[in-house]
Amino acid sequence: MSAKSFLLIFVWSLILVNIFPQYSNIRVNNPASTDPEEVTIAINPMNPNQLAAGANIKYMYYSNNGGLSWTQKLLSSTMGVWGDPCVIYDGLNNLYFGHLSNPQSPGYWIDRIVVQKSTNNGFSFDDGAGIGYFYPKNQDKEWLAVDLQNTPYKNNIYTTWTEFDNYGSTLPSDSSRILFSRSTNQGISWTFPVRVSDKGGNCIDEDFTVEGAVPTVGPNGEIYVAWSGPLGIMFDKSTNGGQTFGNDIFVTDHPGGWDFNVPGISRCNGLPVTICDTSKTSTRGNIYVLWGDTRNGTDNTDVFIIKSTDNGNTWGSVIRVNDDNTTRHQFFPWIAVDQVTGYLYVVFYDRRNTSGNVTDVYVARSKNGGETFENFKVSESSFNPISSVFFGDYTNIAAYNGKIYPIWMRLDNYTLSVWTTIINDSVNLPVELDGFTVSQIDGNINLKWKTVSEKNNKGFEIQRSINEGEFLPIGFVKGNGTTLSINNYEFNDAPALNGDYRYRLKQIDYDGSFEYSNIAEINFIAGSYILTQNYPNPFNPTTTISFSLPKHQLVTLKVFDALGNEVKVLVNEVRNAGVHEVTFDASELSSGIYLYRLTTENFTSEKKMVLMK
Repeated sequence: MSAKSFLLIFVWSLILVNIFPQYSNIRVNNPASTDPEEVTIAINPMNPNQLAAGANIKYMYYSNNGGLSWTQKLLSSTMGVWGDPCVIYDGLNNLYFGHLSNPQSPGYWIDRIVVQKSTNNGFSFDDGAGIGYFYPKNQDKEWLAVDLQNTPYKNNIYTTWTEFDNYGSTLPSDSSRILFSRSTNQGISWTFPVRVSDKGGNCIDEDFTVEGAVPTVGPNGEIYVAWSGPLGIMFDKSTNGGQTFGNDIFVTDHPGGWDFNVPGISRCNGLPVTICDTSKTSTRGNIYVLWGDTRNGTDNTDVFIIKSTDNGNTWGSVIRVNDDNTTRHQFFPWIAVDQVTGYLYVVFYDRRNTSGNVTDVYVARSKNGGETFENFKVSESSFNPISSVFFGDYTNIAAYNGKIYPIWMRLDNYTLSVWTTIINDSVNLPVELDGFTVSQIDGNINLKWKTVSEKNNKGFEIQRSINEGEFLPIGFVKGNGTTLSINNYEFNDAPALNGDYRYRLKQIDYDGSFEYSNIAEINFIAGSYILTQNYPNPFNPTTTISFSLPKHQLVTLKVFDALGNEVKVLVNEVRNAGVHEVTFDASELSSGIYLYRLTTENFTSEKKMVLMK
């Protein structure tokens, strides 16, 4: 072999390693639990280090360290917890867990949809609110969405699902339909259900049943949802916060139907998933519908996507997501959009590189609005499922600001388990950026970032957005051209007003080409001390206390009973300028009125709170 040939092979090997790195898989469930399946995952947009997940029948998981480790618990409700889990966060740090019901008599199996709320990232949940109880009908396959846009409907929670006159019935007189309900008070109560689908389906829970209603929210508060049934994949929307829906719109055929067989899987479906891009990028407003079908043969299921760029009125061409050239199965897809970058991520099971029923997990990424996808394997090892063990009906995936978390089930020797991995998908800059942070220091906002290598880097334009407004340039930091050395950069901004500030780097090459970094956010408080009222109040047993500091200093935050006795020290350390949150757990205290006091060198403030057990 010549030296030139060896060099080419070596370089190509490096390229393959770079494009398809090995992803470390993280076990979500406790190894002692052997039956979790049908999974869901969500990232808290207000604190991306907080994640929640769920699995059948009543498993709930939460993480406070960016998904590196997980805590498992069993969800309970007087209305019963019976699968089809869905977790979602609103913009107020509330976590919602939607599921089916199975209450004691006079209730009955899946007689309503239940949504439970947690104000402490899954540590505890309320009993939940029931939705859509209409004896003797059955309510199934719910999913949740939240409006996080600056609209009159911000933080509204939405749910859509399938109602059966009689689940499993073959009678022509029994039918199914898509319903919708909303909560405008953080899940405390829900509206009377509204019918979405103009035409229903049967009750057999197969191709001619209307199912797969996954709601999503548009940039202006629109509510979009698609489903599959006897007419193919259909779509509808509401432009008034879910009060009414319009006429159904045909999206595309669903060749072979949504119910199909995959060897080794107890049952399989290609039900659609609907998402909308609300990022402030060129793809903002795009609506995507993802599904699986057998158009290429019953032994070759594939994953497909279609998009609309005009609010769902018309739809483009069907595009295949999996990029293999085999006749093997790809199935159980789910899709997420990173609402910062506008990139799309699809998770699915894949058998392109295996034989028999042996299965891998893949993720597909699109950086151009779903026009093309690159596929890469994320499972560390394959598994071989068997159809005698129920495997669940879906996988899931969440994405926010360059962090992507697919979640899936494995089945090994009759044992089910739940897994995730962390994909750090930083924007592909011509420099290798290692961290971009913002912090408040003595009345200024300090930006810091580091590069571990640079190529033709002219420098960084600093761009700022105030209260979700337009990004505008506020400064420039010169780059270091081409270098393999580590370089640290810093920029100070001096805002005059309080508010939510977002920053990004526009990295510019010498030839004028550029790329944007991920976005860093901070809530800026200009030169003032603030101690806010705890929330919730009254509380049981935990509540959150927030305070802001104008400068770097020593601070104490203590809790006292009504007689002035100190019962808890929450903070006693030096803190940076900015907004801070502290969780107070009063599990070991009795009901009553308590005081909390913030003290610094030249400031003291005190407020009351009520513990009600």
